[in-house]
Amino acid sequence: MTEPRQIRLLMELRTLGIGDAKVLAAIERVPREAFVPPQFLDQAYENTALPIGEGQTISQPLVVALMTQALAIDKRMKVLEIGTGSGYQCAVLARLARRVYTIERHQNLLTLAEQRLHQLRITNYTARAGDGSKGWPEQAPFPRILVTAAAAKMPEALIEQLEVGGKMVIPVGDRPSDQSVMRVTRTETGYTTENLFPVRFVPLVRDESERSKAGN
Repeated sequence: MTEPRQIRLLMELRTLGIGDAKVLAAIERVPREAFVPPQFLDQAYENTALPIGEGQTISQPLVVALMTQALAIDKRMKVLEIGTGSGYQCAVLARLARRVYTIERHQNLLTLAEQRLHQLRITNYTARAGDGSKGWPEQAPFPRILVTAAAAKMPEALIEQLEVGGKMVIPVGDRPSDQSVMRVTRTETGYTTENLFPVRFVPLVRDESERSKAGN
């Protein structure tokens, strides 16, 4: 049963521009309290990001909803997610897609995320720890890719793993104050981009860097 706090959040998301009924239904089916640390349970349905450890966060519900809506997923698609974080975004994607392939840099976060997904009986995903900036070449091409950390510039390796006509939603910008979520569409000759909305994420980092990237 949907609890009152969750109903209020869903109503707020509608007023803030989430009009995709499938996205709203997926968010309704995923209990956000299952993905937040115990000390933040009272804030589970507030429209705000919350810490999950390792300097990472579970993203603001509005950002999760907007990025998911921008992907336009259907049940036939497999989706690559860069940054498993708490597992919340993965759970939402799993309600919409055929299968989710998700990569997380921090093994302990990934372990916790998989425990949560198992408890919710979500099984249509495959997860691994690793450098998300490299994508998942052996499963490419993907019709959809979602990145939950900001790239300083458009990551060519991920674009190359999109199928022609496929879409990637990704925050881009080398400083938090200059970041925007972009929608990238792969074409026969390259790609096109759309600037969707401003955000603040911590950086998507590569193996040679010790800085951590955002969860979701």
